[in-house]
Amino acid sequence: MKWNKEKLGSYTPGEIETSWYDHWEKAGYFHQEPEAGKEAFSIVMPPPNVTGQLHMGHALDNTLQDILIRFKRMQGYNTNWIPGTDHAGIATQVKVEEELAKEGKTRYDIGRDAFLERVWDWKNKYGERIEKQIRRLGSSCDWSRKRFTMDEQCARAVREVFVSLYEKGLIYQGTRITNWCPQCHTALSDIEVDHVDEQGHLWYIKYPLVGEDAYITVATTRPETLMGDTAVAVHPEDEKLRQFIGKKVRIPLVNREVEVIGDTYVEREFGTGAVKITPAHDPNDFEMGVRHNLPSIMVMNLDGTMNSEAGSAYEGMTREACRKAVVADLQKLGLLDHQEDLSHAVGHCSRCHTTIEPFATKQWFVSMKPLTTAALEAVSAGKTSFIPERFVKTYNHWLEDVHDWCISRQLWWGHQIPAWYCEDCGKTSVAREDITHCMHCQSTNIQRDPDVLDTWFSSALWPFSTQGWPDKTADIEQFFPTSVLVTGYDIIFFWVARMMFMTCEFMKDIPFEHVFIHGLVRDSQGRKMSKSLGNGVDPLGVCEEYGADALRFTLVTGNTPGNDMRFYMERVEANRNFANKIWNAAKFVMMNVEDYDPAYVPQRDALTLADRWIMTTFHERVVQVTADLDRFELGAAADKVYDFIWNYFCDWYIELAKPRLYTSDDAVDRRTVQYVLVYVLTHTLELLHPFMPFVTEHIWQHVPHEGESIMLAPWPTAQAEWLFTEDAKQMQVLMEAVKGIRNLRAESHVPMGKKAPVIFVPANETAATLLQQHEQYFRILAFADKVTILSPQADKPTNAVVAVAPGMEMYVQVKDLIDVDKEMARVLKEQGKVQKEIERLEHKLNNAGFLAKAPADVVDKEKEKLGSYQDKLEMLTHRLAELKQL
Repeated sequence: MKWNKEKLGSYTPGEIETSWYDHWEKAGYFHQEPEAGKEAFSIVMPPPNVTGQLHMGHALDNTLQDILIRFKRMQGYNTNWIPGTDHAGIATQVKVEEELAKEGKTRYDIGRDAFLERVWDWKNKYGERIEKQIRRLGSSCDWSRKRFTMDEQCARAVREVFVSLYEKGLIYQGTRITNWCPQCHTALSDIEVDHVDEQGHLWYIKYPLVGEDAYITVATTRPETLMGDTAVAVHPEDEKLRQFIGKKVRIPLVNREVEVIGDTYVEREFGTGAVKITPAHDPNDFEMGVRHNLPSIMVMNLDGTMNSEAGSAYEGMTREACRKAVVADLQKLGLLDHQEDLSHAVGHCSRCHTTIEPFATKQWFVSMKPLTTAALEAVSAGKTSFIPERFVKTYNHWLEDVHDWCISRQLWWGHQIPAWYCEDCGKTSVAREDITHCMHCQSTNIQRDPDVLDTWFSSALWPFSTQGWPDKTADIEQFFPTSVLVTGYDIIFFWVARMMFMTCEFMKDIPFEHVFIHGLVRDSQGRKMSKSLGNGVDPLGVCEEYGADALRFTLVTGNTPGNDMRFYMERVEANRNFANKIWNAAKFVMMNVEDYDPAYVPQRDALTLADRWIMTTFHERVVQVTADLDRFELGAAADKVYDFIWNYFCDWYIELAKPRLYTSDDAVDRRTVQYVLVYVLTHTLELLHPFMPFVTEHIWQHVPHEGESIMLAPWPTAQAEWLFTEDAKQMQVLMEAVKGIRNLRAESHVPMGKKAPVIFVPANETAATLLQQHEQYFRILAFADKVTILSPQADKPTNAVVAVAPGMEMYVQVKDLIDVDKEMARVLKEQGKVQKEIERLEHKLNNAGFLAKAPADVVDKEKEKLGSYQDKLEMLTHRLAELKQL
């Protein structure tokens, strides 16, 4: 048995948290080697951007993972939590280009090799920042296994996957519509596009019918792309417009004749029901162009300016300037019917905020349909489960309706595509190792593709690339598939689905058994935290002011899987107070166990009713908390630990223990209460440890314990010899009685320091015996200076307020402790206020006009208020009657 007998001072989280983390890491507690035959529990950390800054989303995600890994480590699993960072292609490149711009240079000025050196320097300078911030939260991941999406191991895995898919015909080059940033000069993934509602217009343009003195009016938000139109489309079932299918119209300003086509994709309710088709500048138009074999005319340059295909009048203009010029020219020609104001979502680059342009460009793609079958079956067969299950729909919907994935990016920072183009034979060579000769004609006149892979390509391999694949490593043997992925619902289709289909393809297995989905951390008003709103909260600042334990507990309590949560600083402060409550409880125990006998274990007869109750309640709580953690109900588990510590151990048991420690001359009783205090405190700290690792470790080291560290201590389990269910029920009856007396005193406004006589009238002999044996509990907990127990046949006390508990009535004689006249006046005044509110609400709810106009939820709230006031009036009336009898 060990314990640090040095006294605990004041609770200062900043002083203990960093020192304990350093101790854990240096001691190697986060690392475990693979142990064959031992049940494994493994997690791969969703990799934050290497140059990122910790935000509340990271804090929540890492807290949830750390709770699970600490819980399983204490349960004796062979654990492995792999941390890592993502190279964040465009985000990191933008940072370095901004630095170059301060020197008046671009990446093209210094060349690719020099630029990449600058990026690596940037990564090495700032890359460890977020790792240090994750450490500050207490994340017990194995830093000896940390990975980076562009380290040598991950790069090898990326190359193997790309080449293998290419060899299977599942990676190909093609020209398709992609999100294009004219500022960053690269294609973007959907997650790199922010859709912002903007005020715009819907222009109605007349397209003359060829050979007829008539026209079709087309509605569009993009008149600047009109020069690239290659068709006009209507719905084939549109009774007003289907007659035009097969006819030709002349595109205004360029006078190109195109056909009117029928396609069911057209929304008949949009505009006039006729739409312009510009395959090179709209993803839906592109698909329609493929179906109808339409030509694709690109009228813009990659920087967003108009090219020669737009016509000499517009060439060189920006998109915005061209739009104004086209509208003006249409007006002059009498071809602009009218325009309407319109609010619509417009895509912007998430990095530079430039408006995205859908461009048909030549890119590399992954053919998705052949890869999705196994990923869908893995979930439908129950091999991988989602928590909550409702997110399976999101996952299935994306995979069932998936389009081929554009994986090439026109960047320099990232995994360069391993493809070489021969300038002699014109063929493409794709290889696992860099080549110097064309693999088809052996020419040395080859050029490597300058593009890099989408960041999501490398992170899609994360569950197995981090563990040494394509080699068959000991880590893969033991820790793969991983046990759980903890992530937000906003990247189910961007990342979770990609890991599923890549792992099913290359490992022939699932990447993780469970996908534990959490929501977003919102501000106290329910808004998403963002730079633009300025409502973000810095987790590190919270850690410095209140401690990481308080932040972690705030993020997990009240949190349910899959749901967003609101962040209140008041709750952080309350949870710091909770940590302080535990600290003070531990100080009380430590002050009273200097003569603690580690060899002493009490027999049942030595235990008081309170001892048996707290031991039973603790072991029941162990079962409940363990079950919650196994179900990923981490918030519910944390709430139960909090409730036990505050509302049972501190508020009840410690108060009952004090007289036994301070005034009792019974040596056996003293040793018994010491045993129970140490037992419950020590094991409760272990139960709390996954949630609040620092304060629990520090206190645990200062009370009698076994082992080196609380994080290596066995997880508490229910012990049958400490379950006294019937005794616990008796204690609950006494506690209900105490609560009833406390409520009577509070309602009567009896000052805290004044004790009052209490009279019990038990309903039967069992209740009478219970009260007689434990009347001292009421002196300690209910401020009773005298306890009287009457028989059921005795006359009921007068001049007293009364309450009822199971099997008994309690009478508190408060007449001599309060000013009855003053209390009656207060109750009468309160009664009058409540009556006025009832009359006001009844008048409102009897008003037919209010009921007709007000929303149903508003009416329901008013009815709820009325019911609450009516209940309060009834309580005040009863109170007044009691006072009149005093």
